This record gives sequence, C-alpha cells and structure tokens, in this order.
Amino acid sequence: MRRAIELAFDGMRAGLGGPFGAVVVKAGEVVGSGQNRVTSLADPTAHAEIIAVRAACARLGTWSLAGCEIYASCEPCPMCLGAILWARLDRLWFAARRADAAAAGFDDARFHAELARPALERDLPSAELLRDEALAALREWQRKDDRTTY
Repeated sequence: MRRAIELAFDGMRAGLGGPFGAVVVKAGEVVGSGQNRVTSLADPTAHAEIIAVRAACARLGTWSLAGCEIYASCEPCPMCLGAILWARLDRLWFAARRADAAAAGFDDARFHAELARPALERDLPSAELLRDEALAALREWQRKDDRTTY
C-alpha cells in the first residue's frame, strides 16, 4: 500500500494527474503499477487502477488477474471497480475513502448514484437502438466453438 501511496505523490508532483496510485501484486511481487494520468494523457480512463491492471495483464500475458490483489491509494471509482471486477482480482485494498477524495474535490458520488438507476432513467440521455442487429452478434458468439469465456 505504501508503494501505491508513493506513486500517488510522485505522479501528482510530476504533473501527471491527480493524487492516485495503484499496484497489482501476485505472490508478494508487484506485477503492475499505475499513477493517475488523466490530464497528462488527455484520457479520462487513465486512472491509476486502470493503468495498473493493464500493466499487470501485459506483464503476465493474460486478461485474468485471478491470484492477484490490487492496492489503491483511494477507494476506486465505479469505472475502476468495474475493471477490477472484470480482471478477476482476488482482493482490493484501498487507503483513502471516496468521501476523503470528495473532500479534496474528486467527487464520484454522482457516478455511483447514476449506476444505481435503471439505464433509461439516468441523467445521461440513453435510448435503445438496433437491438435485433446487436442480438445477432451475441447469438453468433454463443454458437462459436472456439470462444474464450470471460
């Protein structure tokens, strides 16, 4: 956890982005790390956890990080939590809470609230379009003998 916090300080001080860091660990060894780089990369998905997950997957040559744990300097936002869940990490450790981040000006409360609402009732205007055409791709996927389930 101290390494994740150190990355948060280093990235912030270097002007890479907000004060967030993360490391992915497997069997006591850091296999991926990341710092928030949203502003320096002009990429809203360049959160520390996302970068750490991507680095760990690249290093291990797999999309599944089962058998690994992630240490984040702050409680992950919904996007990062989604990535952590999709990567199948065994455990999440975090230092600061989302309320602490909100007090520093990083308020994800709106995103958490939006996700709790039905898709067509969210503040972001949404509508279903061409569902039947999309369902054809899903059905073909189901028939595919060589698919990798994830």
